[in-house]
Amino acid sequence: SPAGMVLSVLVILLLSVLYEAVKMGKAVLLRRALLALPRSLSQEALTEPQEGASSPAQGSCPNPSLMAFPISFPRWFWLHVGQTLFHVVQVVLGYMVMLAVMSYNAWIFLGAIAGSTLGYFM
Repeated sequence: SPAGMVLSVLVILLLSVLYEAVKMGKAVLLRRALLALPRSLSQEALTEPQEGASSPAQGSCPNPSLMAFPISFPRWFWLHVGQTLFHVVQVVLGYMVMLAVMSYNAWIFLGAIAGSTLGYFM
C-alpha cells in the first residue's frame, strides 16, 4: 500500500540520520578519550592512584594482591567503553540500512541516501 511504502521510507530515512548521528558521537568520544589519556603511558600513569591513598608498601592493606588492579577505572577507560557501545550501535544501524537497501526498491534507496545526507548535514 502507498501508506506502508511512505512509512517504510520515513523509517529508513530516520535510521540513516541516526547512523550519522552515532558516527559523529563516536568521533566526539574519541577526541575526549585521547584528551583524557595521560601524557606518559607508564603503568603508574594509566592506573591513576587515588589521592590520599596509602601505598601497599606501608602495610595498610592486609592483602597486597588486591592492590594489583585499580579499584576505580580511569576516565579514559570509561570513554573507551562508551566508544565501544557507540560502535556496536553504528554497526547494527548500518546493517539494518544495508538490508533495507538490498530490497532493491528505489524509494527505499532514495530514503537511505536522503537520510544519510540529512544526518551528515545536521
